[in-house]
Amino acid sequence: MGYPDKVVWRDATFEVEQGEFVAVIGPNGAGKTTLFRMLLGLRRPQGGSLAVFGGSPHRGNSRIGYVPQRHTIDHETHIECESLVRMGVSGTRWGPGFSLREEREAARASLEAVGASELAHECLGTLSGGELQRIFLAEALVGNPEMLLLDEPLSNLDLRRSRELVDLVDRLTRSRRVTTLLVAHDINPLIQCLDKVIYMANGRVATGAPENVLTSKSLTALYGVPVEVLRDSRNNLVIVGGEESRGAEAE
Repeated sequence: MGYPDKVVWRDATFEVEQGEFVAVIGPNGAGKTTLFRMLLGLRRPQGGSLAVFGGSPHRGNSRIGYVPQRHTIDHETHIECESLVRMGVSGTRWGPGFSLREEREAARASLEAVGASELAHECLGTLSGGELQRIFLAEALVGNPEMLLLDEPLSNLDLRRSRELVDLVDRLTRSRRVTTLLVAHDINPLIQCLDKVIYMANGRVATGAPENVLTSKSLTALYGVPVEVLRDSRNNLVIVGGEESRGAEAE
């Protein structure tokens, strides 16, 4: 999988079941966002096959809710949260007969689902990082997708906010039976909730239950150099060695 002049990773075989919560992790440039782009139908595999819901990925698939890696929001942004979420409603349906009242009801239900009803009439530019992530998640959920793709939603959140967001995503995954793939650099806020890990590094992919993938033996084989998986005094995983990891927490 990759680009015409560069193979990002190869020889990967994996399957994600309905309702699973899956972390996609690995160093920068390993191909995490590339996987999302292929699932969204924005890129095609250079070889092999990729199926989403039993068919070829295609652009504008309303069965997928997506939160991209970066949103440009500054303090001068005066769009209300409910208005942003409503745009997610109108973007998933076409044709006449979809009323403003229905848009509002769907947006408010989605805001309630992420615990952000009180933010409905707040401007995006006034929100904290954690609040913004809840609004973006509400926008992704408003069309009742069967799959959620969340690209680094924990970036720039402190440990407390990261764990709160992970708990929320986990509850939504279980209650709605939605399949969730979440890209992250730090596995520690996620590990207690995950069904599966997709770990990308050194042009290769390892996948399976966290306890099977996040081991010294598995990651040594993946990187092709000695790697140790340790636990610190807080019981957090720490990966030592390997390409671009160099002691970073489970990157």
